Amino acid sequence: MLSPECSNLDILVVDDHELTRLSLKLVFSTQENIHVVGLAAHGQEAIAMVKLYQPHVVILDLQMPIMDGWVASHYINDISPNTRILAYSSVDETSFQPNQTRHKFDKICKKDIPTKELITLVRQLGQLSIFPIQKKNLSLSHLN
Repeated sequence: MLSPECSNLDILVVDDHELTRLSLKLVFSTQENIHVVGLAAHGQEAIAMVKLYQPHVVILDLQMPIMDGWVASHYINDISPNTRILAYSSVDETSFQPNQTRHKFDKICKKDIPTKELITLVRQLGQLSIFPIQKKNLSLSHLN
């Protein structure tokens, strides 16, 4: 699925719950061509890691202390415009409606997404990062 020139899809996992961060790292570390470049506990750490690693995809929790995903998404987009942002949250779909202008997410999914679907979604976003043909847009299709 990835081009030979870019053998790894680099991802950054951002969540304030250590168990979630480590679980996602474990899931993605077993996948061919996916490399977890870092784990961040809040938006400020995520911004620093995006500057350092320029990941293809950031899996970004929305509700975190210090700096939440809503605010961090703007900084990440400014720092690394080709990095794709997957909002990964337990917040229900109705919570996104009033905040649609406050984010820079490419996709949104709930934390109860099946693992295979999450992996597929991250790979799809990675392709958009590696081959940035399409403009970023919001899709609520992965919210259940």
